Amino acid sequence: MHLSTDIQRGLTGPASARNPHLRDAGPEDAPIQACSGKRLMLFSGRSNAPLAGAIGDLLDINLGKVTLKTFSSGEVYSRFDESIRGADVFIVQPMCGNPETGINANDALLELLVMVDAAVGASARRVIAVTPWYGYSRQDKKSAPREPISARMVARTLEVTGVDRVLTMDLHAGQLQGFFGIPVDHMTAVGILSDYFAGFDDDLVIVAPDAGRVKLNKQFATQIGAGLAILDKERPQQQVAEITTVIGDVRGKTAIVIDDIIDTAGTLCAAGEALMRAGARRVVAAATHGVFSGPAFERLADSPFEQVVVTDTIPLRTGAPDNIKVLSCAPLLADSIARIFTDDSVSAVFGGKNHTF
Repeated sequence: MHLSTDIQRGLTGPASARNPHLRDAGPEDAPIQACSGKRLMLFSGRSNAPLAGAIGDLLDINLGKVTLKTFSSGEVYSRFDESIRGADVFIVQPMCGNPETGINANDALLELLVMVDAAVGASARRVIAVTPWYGYSRQDKKSAPREPISARMVARTLEVTGVDRVLTMDLHAGQLQGFFGIPVDHMTAVGILSDYFAGFDDDLVIVAPDAGRVKLNKQFATQIGAGLAILDKERPQQQVAEITTVIGDVRGKTAIVIDDIIDTAGTLCAAGEALMRAGARRVVAAATHGVFSGPAFERLADSPFEQVVVTDTIPLRTGAPDNIKVLSCAPLLADSIARIFTDDSVSAVFGGKNHTF
C-alpha cells in the first residue's frame, strides 16, 4: 500500500497541517511505512461510492474489486474479487439509499452485512465498517409501548456478523455507542461546518433546534464566537414538529440552525419561518447528514433559507434546489482510517473533543 506524499508527510505532522478543520494531535503520528507486514484494503458498497473514491484518492489507494448485485428476487449478493487474507478491510457503506444504484436504506444495511460476512469468511485480519450515516439511529429508545429499539438491533447484528470496529459520524445520540460491545470511533463534522461559517458574517447567532441539541450548538457557537438561541419545539407525532417560541435574541442577525440530520425538512422549515418572524435578518441551516427524503427538496426550495449546508455522508440525489451546499467529509474519514490502520489515536485529531453530546 502506498500513501500520497501529503498523507505520508501528514502522518508525522500536526493534524491541522493535514486538514484545516482538525486540531493538532500533539504527539507525532507513526509513519504508515512502519506498519510493514500489514495491508490496508478499502472497499465500497453501492450506497455512496463517490465518498469511498474520495477517501481512496486521499489515501492514494485504489478501491478494492468487489462484485455487488441484487438478484431479481430482491436478495443482495457480494463477492470480493481479490484476496483479502490477512488485510485490514475497511468497508465504506453509509446505511442510506442511492437511487442511482437502485438500492434503498435496507438494501444498504444488508449489503454491508453480507460484505462483512464475506470478508470474515475470506480471513481478513480486521473488518472495519465505515458507516458515517448510521441507519436506524433515530429509533434509539422506546417512545411508546411495544416498539423496537432498532438502533440497538442494528448494532448487535453488525457485531454478530463479525465487524471488529465501526467508524461513524455524528450519531443522533451519543449513547448509541453503548449499544456496541466493540470499539466505535465517533467522528464529528462540527469542525468542518464551523470552519465554513467562521468568516461568514460579523453578527451570527447559532440556533439549537431543540433542547437536546443545546450542548452541540453551544460548542459550535463558542468555536466561531457567535451567540446562542434555542427553539421551543413540540412534536405531536412522528415527523411532525411545531415551533412555538424562539428563546434568545435573533433580531437583525444571521441565524444558523445547526442539527445532525435533515430528513423531510418539515422541522427545519418551521424553524426558519419562526426565526424570520422573530426578526432574523437572514437564516441559514447546517447538518451533518442530508437525508432529504419525501418532499424535502420542495420544502427547502420554498423556505427562507439562503443556504442549507450538509456533508457528503449521504449522496445528494438529483433535483436538489440551488440553496443546498455539500462539504466533503472524506479528509476527516481518510485521516481516521489511516490512524486506525496504524493503531494511532483517532480522538487525538479533535484534541479529545469529538464528544459533542
